[in-house]
Amino acid sequence: MKAENNEKKTKEATSAHLPEHGPIDKDGREVLLSLRGVDITFGKGDSLNRAVKNATFDIYKGETFSLVGESGSGKTTIGRAVIRVNPCSAGEILYKGVRISGKIPHSLDREVIRNIQMVFQDPAASLNERATVDYIISEGLYNFHLYENEADRVRKVENIINEVGLLPEHLTRYPHEFSGGQRQRIGLARAMVMEPELVVADEPISALDVSIRAQVLNLLKKFQRERGTTYLFIAHDLSIVRFISDRIGVIYKGDIVEIATADELFDYPLHPYTRSLISAVPIPDPQLEKNKVLFTYDPSVHDYSTDKPELTDIGHDHFVFGNKKEIEEYKAIREKGEPLKTITILPPDADRPVENDGPTPSEEVRIDTPIHDTGSIWYSVGSFLLPLIGIIAGLAFKKKRYYRNYKACRKGALIGFGVLGAAILIFLIFLLLALI
Repeated sequence: MKAENNEKKTKEATSAHLPEHGPIDKDGREVLLSLRGVDITFGKGDSLNRAVKNATFDIYKGETFSLVGESGSGKTTIGRAVIRVNPCSAGEILYKGVRISGKIPHSLDREVIRNIQMVFQDPAASLNERATVDYIISEGLYNFHLYENEADRVRKVENIINEVGLLPEHLTRYPHEFSGGQRQRIGLARAMVMEPELVVADEPISALDVSIRAQVLNLLKKFQRERGTTYLFIAHDLSIVRFISDRIGVIYKGDIVEIATADELFDYPLHPYTRSLISAVPIPDPQLEKNKVLFTYDPSVHDYSTDKPELTDIGHDHFVFGNKKEIEEYKAIREKGEPLKTITILPPDADRPVENDGPTPSEEVRIDTPIHDTGSIWYSVGSFLLPLIGIIAGLAFKKKRYYRNYKACRKGALIGFGVLGAAILIFLIFLLLALI
């Protein structure tokens, strides 16, 4: 058995071509890309920086695997290693079971370039300003001669430019003539015209307007549906990631700290760093966002002096980074089956807590705004005319968590009581003067 494994590893390391299909895991999924104990370092000697540490995960064919973390955590470094730009100092990267990291045959290198494409974060810097859009999109077709004749090349370029929402007349223009969203569409067309199996999307929407982001994300999902494209999606915005991802990996300072399906990760964010990322997702309501309690991750809560951490499967296809004691705690929390409360919203005028503890089972927290909680000015007008009734209505609204209506009633009632009090005071003064 050991000899067979050694022979298999030798085959992986020396193969000159990619197989038609990748290995199948125990659940029947085809493993397209695997990272096994990957370390990536920069610099030498005292200035050595270990940017990625022992990264291990699989990406299955046809899925979107998102890598999430703050700036400088190592997300882009991993993406660039997959396309063979950053070398691995330890470990290996396998594509369809064949090692593609390190020194590989020229024929295999060309197949990797053909099958793995990248969409870059900066749509301006990633396009050649001196080349027309036609040439930019066609460059891969030229290099790999992926067309039968000139008419076939033109047809492929025009088809892909239409699919990304641009027009054939745009092909004769240069990148500087386009907006940021249009440039990103050109970059996406350049990648997809090669018909790749895997696309590394390095924060492809972070430089775009919110409305344009949705269009680019819909384009990515469209290509996935029609072509079965697999994505390694790199981002730092968890709200976007939840929409597009099948599985999510969370990375912190080079360590993969949690991997799970999208729903699993948002329901059971076990690692405290994951919880801090989720708590930072903005709520599209200014009042709720103002009263939200942010959870700040403190790495000093971990004691790894003797018991070293590792990425461990706790069941439910959920991997968490921790030592033995932490893993047992994570398993116990997960086996309860109660989704964790990741966002705390304080009621208006409440004192904010000094600190926010770790994840606890969800209770009564509600982050959505009631549909009739408008805070209409008529609540203030009515409370001004009938302040006593306004106070009673405001208390009823507050009990039902209609905070905007409560504030409107309170404001109107206070002004009403003030005006009423002033009128009574003036009446008493005039009455006193009349008696004198």
